[in-house]
Amino acid sequence: MDGHFRAFSFVDRITSVQPGVQVRGLYHIPPGIAEFPLALAAEAVGQLAAWSAMAKLDFKRRPVAGIANSVELLSPVRPGQTLELAADIEEVDFDAVAYCGTAHCGGIPVVRLNHCVGPMLPQEDFDDAQAVKNRFELLCNSGATPGGFVGFPPLMLEQTGAEAGKWIRANLQIPAAADLFADHFARRPVFPGTLFMHKVLELAAGVVSGIPADGGKWVARTVSDGKMRTFIPPGDILEFEARLTKHEGDSAVVAIEARKGNRVTGTSRVKLMLEKNS
Repeated sequence: MDGHFRAFSFVDRITSVQPGVQVRGLYHIPPGIAEFPLALAAEAVGQLAAWSAMAKLDFKRRPVAGIANSVELLSPVRPGQTLELAADIEEVDFDAVAYCGTAHCGGIPVVRLNHCVGPMLPQEDFDDAQAVKNRFELLCNSGATPGGFVGFPPLMLEQTGAEAGKWIRANLQIPAAADLFADHFARRPVFPGTLFMHKVLELAAGVVSGIPADGGKWVARTVSDGKMRTFIPPGDILEFEARLTKHEGDSAVVAIEARKGNRVTGTSRVKLMLEKNS
């Protein structure tokens, strides 16, 4: 089955929209998938904001990648739940969109995106503008049939070095082919920045696993200063370094950088909190 608008699309219905101002929507997490990490809840908020921004510019431009001032990770979600999505557009023009947004489940906040910025690029470079417009109209009316997402491919980090509680180096092989690339994007496949964030969180957890938890558990609570500096195409190999930069009491900060050769691909910082087991 064609993966376009299915394999990596996380808005099933737009319940209200003011193009370039605000937008509200829903996404039903398929019950049969193995997991739905919070990085994908953040993706859903970003996609919702993108619909409002694209509609404002008559679908001639679309946001791709960008900068996230901070993403707050508030509560886990499970397959089978419904995300209640909201995004407010702070500014949008021909060159960029700035927005913030949230996702809730049953009224409980799960992620909050603060001051995100995405460059607006030519729609036709990434997808068919009329197809995108038709999809928007579907979402605003009857809504899309839920269940298109069946999961993402295995993304295994290969550790190349480490010092417990201090740093980890690892490589990530981006799949040369995967269903998600039919949807991200149809004309120019790009590895999603939120899956990059998913691996960043895994590395940060690995670093702090070497710090005594005193019967508690380290939990990632904020990803800040996230920057995607270049598009990541299928088949690339990324070299990650995650390093503890601060540890005071029940909080720790891990800085992560990814490179392809000598070129920095992406950077971010993760704040983790030591939470006592209940």
